[in-house]
Amino acid sequence: MHGKTTLVAIITMSLFGFGSKVKALEAGASAPVPVALDQDGKAFAFADVYAKGITLVFFYPKADTPGCTAQACSLRDSFESLKAENLQIVGVSRDTPAAQKKFQQKYNLPFSLVADADGKVAEAFGVGGVMGLPVSKRQSFLIKDGRVVWMSPSAKTGEHAAEVQAALDSLK
Repeated sequence: MHGKTTLVAIITMSLFGFGSKVKALEAGASAPVPVALDQDGKAFAFADVYAKGITLVFFYPKADTPGCTAQACSLRDSFESLKAENLQIVGVSRDTPAAQKKFQQKYNLPFSLVADADGKVAEAFGVGGVMGLPVSKRQSFLIKDGRVVWMSPSAKTGEHAAEVQAALDSLK
């Protein structure tokens, strides 16, 4: 009976992400430079975006769901002030390019959305999944000069832009 209980515990822990060895990048780490497809199905090279200035890479579980929409719209609504800080914004989820395009158009999101269908971008950033599902945990990273300078292990949804602005202010 003890072996059966242990097996159930291991399965439960893996389904809900407990005991996961995935560790997100921390401040000071080199920024990953994966290449993936964007919402238009075109190659999106993270290195090219980093070269344009400080970059927010935010991961969200699923396009067009309530929390993810609040998070993306928070950034959209503050886009002009964040852009004035020379900030590039990139959203990443495990959705397809078509789903990302639909999400971008529906909410008039003025930034790129990366389709990380195979999870390779999340893996490069050390972003784990949620409850054993093929979705990424909600996390955000600020990249400056090729390094992670800030990360949020559980990015806020409706207040994400304010959280990012506070992080940018702390870098000055």
